[in-house]
Amino acid sequence: MKLILILSITFFLAYGCAQKDKNTKEGNKPNVAIIFIDDMGYGDLSCYGDTIVKTPNIDALASQGVRFTNFYVNSPICSPSRVALNTGTYPMRHKIHSYIAGSRENENRAMANYLDPSVMTLARILHNNGYATGHFGKWHMGGGRDLGDVPYPTDYGFDKSLVSFEGIGDRVLFPDDGLSKASAKLGKGNIVWAPKHVSTSIYIDSALTFIRNCDEQPFYINLCPNDVHDPHLPPSVSVEKWKKVTKNPWEQKFFAVLEELDKQVGRFITELDKMGKLENTIILFASDNGPTDWPHYYKERSYPEAYDGELYAPGFTGGLSGRKWSLFEGGIREPFFVFWKGHFPSNQVDNETVVAAMDIFPSICSLLGIEPPKEIDGTDKSNAFRGNMMTETPAVMWEYASNPGGSILPGNKDNISPNLAIRKGDWKLLMNTDSTNVMLFNLIDDPKESNNLVDENVDLAGQLASDLLSWRRKMPVEMVTFRHK
Repeated sequence: MKLILILSITFFLAYGCAQKDKNTKEGNKPNVAIIFIDDMGYGDLSCYGDTIVKTPNIDALASQGVRFTNFYVNSPICSPSRVALNTGTYPMRHKIHSYIAGSRENENRAMANYLDPSVMTLARILHNNGYATGHFGKWHMGGGRDLGDVPYPTDYGFDKSLVSFEGIGDRVLFPDDGLSKASAKLGKGNIVWAPKHVSTSIYIDSALTFIRNCDEQPFYINLCPNDVHDPHLPPSVSVEKWKKVTKNPWEQKFFAVLEELDKQVGRFITELDKMGKLENTIILFASDNGPTDWPHYYKERSYPEAYDGELYAPGFTGGLSGRKWSLFEGGIREPFFVFWKGHFPSNQVDNETVVAAMDIFPSICSLLGIEPPKEIDGTDKSNAFRGNMMTETPAVMWEYASNPGGSILPGNKDNISPNLAIRKGDWKLLMNTDSTNVMLFNLIDDPKESNNLVDENVDLAGQLASDLLSWRRKMPVEMVTFRHK
């Protein structure tokens, strides 16, 4: 393992900042780092209620900033969620409404094979304003499987990138992994083969090398580990301690991966501090969707070892209903906190402001004094980042698999939601595109979505449904009368 890490650090040592303009003084522009985890549940961090696995390093950073309890990603699955973060727009506008797969499957689902590189991204607008820009970790906005003829991350405004099997360019691939082998056949970049459980440390080493070369230039990075996405493949020695905590073999591995992720995030923060860059770095932490929910987690025969207890999917939603691939809260509500020493309050919790991932783009632009594109859907929430709760915010809407063609649904049938949703103020409405299975919840009184109030609030439900359907019909992918339940 040491050899792998040494080689990876050496291999990517050339990662530096963009060409500096010697005639430009950048002054004290703040750096920006977005840490975007893969498949983390709302309740997986101990600062969000996890009582089993402690995440002291992430908790420590959260305690020095503003922690939000009403943060939403814009999809319950990876590709569209990441598109929203990087573009500040609803992902359906780009015909990316599910995960990007192979070309034939994408065509069957009316999906784009990649994000249009002409779209304005956060990386591009910051690059145009003097920032060195880097992406380290999961990409999944084009590339992998049979998709080799797609844009590189550098075509979206990033100076440097190091991705995984769901992207092209320089990347880290996992041995004995089918998607990694398919990626290797595509070429299109330098490849490091390494076990999955060391990939996060490689991404962090590469990001730190990139940052160290940014002495005269502010940096913006996306740090996107493949953890805690399954399969969870920690070294066996790190699983042993968790066998005393839970009998569920899936959970044992997940806990080991989550614990290691916390250590690696802590190492990243420590190194930033040693470089003297932490104080002037805006850090945002979130995840792309809720925890996994494959059917095999609930089937004893799916586990290769004998097991006589209850099997269930790993990862916590903090009691929220639904998981990944669901528009119930557990699929789209995520942990989220922001840190900027001396500019954002310390140890503050915002229980009021509704923030969506697409709001991060305009909010960062506002903090940096940059004019955001006029065509984005996100709204500026920087005032809330500064500690001022924002109770009046625009409605947020979601679509997941409202056109047939192979979208993934939760393995636990109780977690399957209608395929459209809207949150406006305290209220959330879900419905299918054929106007069936309408659900209305007051999330302040009922965050677990257990009490459907549609019959008691017919007029409100009708207005929210009308707004939701009107929004969906404006999207470029045809809406058909398709239902999940």
